[in-house]
Amino acid sequence: MPIQAQLFITCLAEQFFSPVLKDMVTVLERLGVQCEFPEAQTCCGQPFFNSGFHDRTRGLARQWLNVFGQTEGYIVSPSGSCVDMIRHHYLELFPAGSAEHALAQSVAARTFEFAQFLVDEMKVVEVGARFPHTVTYHASCHLLRGLGGRDQPKQLLQAVKGLKLVPLDQEETCCGFGGVFSVLYPEVSRAMMETKIKHIEASGAEAVVACDAGCLMNIGGGLRKANSPIKAMHLIEVLAQQA
Repeated sequence: MPIQAQLFITCLAEQFFSPVLKDMVTVLERLGVQCEFPEAQTCCGQPFFNSGFHDRTRGLARQWLNVFGQTEGYIVSPSGSCVDMIRHHYLELFPAGSAEHALAQSVAARTFEFAQFLVDEMKVVEVGARFPHTVTYHASCHLLRGLGGRDQPKQLLQAVKGLKLVPLDQEETCCGFGGVFSVLYPEVSRAMMETKIKHIEASGAEAVVACDAGCLMNIGGGLRKANSPIKAMHLIEVLAQQA
């Protein structure tokens, strides 16, 4: 029986990186995973939660849990930050011992960020990808710190045929996006982003890979502003390549 995966697509990915979502299906189906898309899914509520509006977050969380709570199999997302929201912060929204808290625990236990799903759950690092380019890797904060995803993305990149992975100075330092942080503290955010761009350019890479849409928006914008030829790519985009 094929592995079943419910696709949790996230707001930023849907609005700004829709090709990544198609590539996610391509890679998963290549590995024999049966993909399903719960159409009633909504925002997980992370922007509200990070802004302190926990009551509003609770309403979105109930909707999200109601939709995915009726599904079976894994729940897979291209965003570590949104998965971190489900895995950890949903449990803070509902009283321990309540039915909603129990549902949040149950759903969270089968919700995974894409790279962690492949490496930790499917035990796969070779996905049949070919990408003959030099790339470097930026560690997205929520995947790294919230979910403990330090090595999985790089294991997947190292298995891509033709790909040369080069180190990035201060790889694990935030790019400055941080969701609402970039809105509340634009000067600090900009300075962090500019430092990140300098390190990326110094790496000698043709592309910088990350695992979160927010990071890619910020880094990609910084690279364009600097008139850099370096591309900002989601890990999934690289893994979908076979040329």
